[in-house]
Amino acid sequence: MGRPPILPKKKKDGFYLEIRNKGAKTGTIIIRDTEEAMMQAVRQYQATKDIVILGEHRNGKKVEAPAKKAKVKAS
Repeated sequence: MGRPPILPKKKKDGFYLEIRNKGAKTGTIIIRDTEEAMMQAVRQYQATKDIVILGEHRNGKKVEAPAKKAKVKAS
């Protein structure tokens, strides 16, 4: 028995966003099924956290959208 190969994980279909504490380098990635649900999560956390919208993924790959990347900082 050998060591099993390590393959990169395929991402599930949905909209991804990363929620970080203020000043942190890494955070928690959250997946939402719809863009409206993702934007609701952004509104929920924007007062206390830094939010990075990672975009939509389908079939394990990122869907390129015209200028949808946004970084939201708590104010």
